[in-house]
Amino acid sequence: MHTSSLQQNILAELDHELATTRKLLERVPYEQADFTPHPKSMKLWQLATHVVNLLAFNQLFVQHASRDFLDPNGPKPGPTPTSSEELLQRFDQYGASLRQALQDSDDEKLTDSFRLHRGEQTLMERPKGAAIRIMGLNHSIHHRGQLSVYLRLLDIPLPGMYGPSADDPSWGM
Repeated sequence: MHTSSLQQNILAELDHELATTRKLLERVPYEQADFTPHPKSMKLWQLATHVVNLLAFNQLFVQHASRDFLDPNGPKPGPTPTSSEELLQRFDQYGASLRQALQDSDDEKLTDSFRLHRGEQTLMERPKGAAIRIMGLNHSIHHRGQLSVYLRLLDIPLPGMYGPSADDPSWGM
């Protein structure tokens, strides 16, 4: 009987989402970095960079027991990428690093607790596997969806993500 582990499931999901996210990021135009659909929305480049930086954030869930947002020595994202090439290079680097951290982990470690907090205030405390899914992958997918709306508003054809997109000629829309 074949059993699939928590680690294997997360890795398979990560691989799918990384490939899908990269296809979308490849279409983000740096020349329209300041585009925003609404005054309360992030700018296009800020959102694309956030999607990439979330990969490093996800790695915290795998390798540490907690993260305090008030810790001045806590990990910080690198400088904002200044080109599409730099954005994709960071995405590939962070994705590979997250994948390696997951490969170096195991089911038992992924059931250990992770606490996200701001000083004494707990924002989230869950098993690492759940933290990766909820604050990691789901959070990334949420922002990727926002990014796809930005691209649609800029009339940039979208890649298929969970099937063909309306921009795929074989879709028939």
